[in-house]
Amino acid sequence: MLFSYQSLLRRFNNSPRFLRPFSSFNLLPTMASSSSLLLPSVSLNHSFDSRSSSSVCFGGFRHGGVRRLNLEKSRVSMSVSVGSNTVVVDDALFADYKPTNAFLFPGQGAQAVGMGQEAQKVPAAAQLYNKANEILGFDILDVCINGPKEKLDSTVLSQATIYVTSLAAVEILRARDGGQHIIDSVDVTCGLSLGEYTALAFAGAFSFEDGLKLVKLRGEAMQAAADAAKGAMVSIIGLDSDKVQQLCDAANEEVEEAEKVQIANFLCTGNYAVSGGVKGIEAVEAKAKSFKARMTVRLAVAGAFHTRFMNPAVSKLESALADTQIRTPRIPVISNVDAQPHADPDTIRKILACQVTSPVQWETTVKTLLSRGLEKSYELGPGKVIAGIVKRMDKTSPIENIGA
Repeated sequence: MLFSYQSLLRRFNNSPRFLRPFSSFNLLPTMASSSSLLLPSVSLNHSFDSRSSSSVCFGGFRHGGVRRLNLEKSRVSMSVSVGSNTVVVDDALFADYKPTNAFLFPGQGAQAVGMGQEAQKVPAAAQLYNKANEILGFDILDVCINGPKEKLDSTVLSQATIYVTSLAAVEILRARDGGQHIIDSVDVTCGLSLGEYTALAFAGAFSFEDGLKLVKLRGEAMQAAADAAKGAMVSIIGLDSDKVQQLCDAANEEVEEAEKVQIANFLCTGNYAVSGGVKGIEAVEAKAKSFKARMTVRLAVAGAFHTRFMNPAVSKLESALADTQIRTPRIPVISNVDAQPHADPDTIRKILACQVTSPVQWETTVKTLLSRGLEKSYELGPGKVIAGIVKRMDKTSPIENIGA
């Protein structure tokens, strides 16, 4: 039986001052009901320092074939022109963030038939679906509300529907008493895989429309990559990350290079997703009990996401991102690739392009938020996957779900 992330995490969870946006000017008002917003003009000015470079692996197996992306983040800078004033900002602008309130956005697997109904009661939220219809060329709300499930679950459609529904949830929150105050208090945001795009849109790095176009292309590119090289994913329940890596290493000794596996999603202790060739995944499943895993659950996904199997999608994303206006986020957006916030638009482009082939560092992201003093978080969008993960890491950490 195949499980989505949402159903798997439900089973798993039931089992025995970041700095306020601190630029000297307001880069972007909080996402308003009209999502086409004006921002300062941006020009890049890169100054690299090899002493402070950081390397990010994408498509990296421990058995070779690792490509690295040098972000050189502490010395990447850009000039942001605001009127007659120019403010220089480097990529490490948000490095010392101190979180108080966070918005967290779900990824693929959170979708469910019926989502989007609440959004129709709030004009600003409903407007997002209308705009999405124009961009996508079909009735996205009909897919959200009526499915069928098989259609909604497809990689091509699920990513766009979750993106729109999650941002509609922001508008639902804004419309309720005290909602705008909560939105204004948010000083860090992040999202699980696909949810990183939603977080960037909320933080003003790109418009709702541009983000939706990127998400649409991302889903199509990932589906095409999955069709070209058959892969699979399986969640390993009950082991820490070191044990799961040892399990992957043992499985990789028995399969050809093209079938090898890796940890693709570091969700939380005791729940890690492994991704790779079908034979490699079968080897992992066969060996899991000998490593004392409590259970393995094959995931209902199109392919081996967040591994080198997605390499064909990278060039398509790079091209689309190059043509997309990306701005410095008004608050930190934590990257899935390195669990760090980035301010430089060009670095954000590189991060997003390699994200589909890189392991998702969600466990590190949440641990860092909690260790830096996060007071409360909000999960915006369908499902309660992220809330379950946060509670698994810290039962005392308050989190509220805002659905749509």
